[in-house]
Amino acid sequence: MAALRLVGIAGSFNRPSKTYALVEDVAVRAAQRYGFDRTVYDLHDVGPSLGHALWRKDLDDQAKGVIDAIVSADVLIVGSPTYKGSYPGLFKHLIDLIDPDELRAKPIIITATGGGDRHALMVEHQLRPLFGFFMSHTLPTAVYGSERDFTDYRVSSEPLSKRIGEVVSELGAFFPADDAILAAAE
Repeated sequence: MAALRLVGIAGSFNRPSKTYALVEDVAVRAAQRYGFDRTVYDLHDVGPSLGHALWRKDLDDQAKGVIDAIVSADVLIVGSPTYKGSYPGLFKHLIDLIDPDELRAKPIIITATGGGDRHALMVEHQLRPLFGFFMSHTLPTAVYGSERDFTDYRVSSEPLSKRIGEVVSELGAFFPADDAILAAAE
């Protein structure tokens, strides 16, 4: 039986990126716990055709490949940097090129990063409604990380690490953890 696929998408162009680091951390933990095959992308991986595309058919093969991976994933981790209280426009444009039925009932972990606590509700006021429109299953715990939660582009704070653990556990409602994988991880 083929492993289930987890895809992470970080809505950032920056490399290195705290947003990418957060999505990757969640992806690694989920893959370890549930045995997912995982891939994480950022907007660099989508490529330059995104900014020129009015329709999905206008994307180049690289960008189409990322969207195909997103819509065919068994579970998604979506991460966004916070700009002026919301997600970046090109990240939203990427999501706009996905047909709502393609994400229907898909479990999604929503994450975001920002400079401080002032942006923490972005996950609730921006990302959750966005994926609610797609009728996706956003997991109850949303994860937000601020500057103080990272050291050298790695998750370094205990509260953020604990929150990541909580949301990864919530995936168990969709994908029972493989006891053999859990035993090997310990």
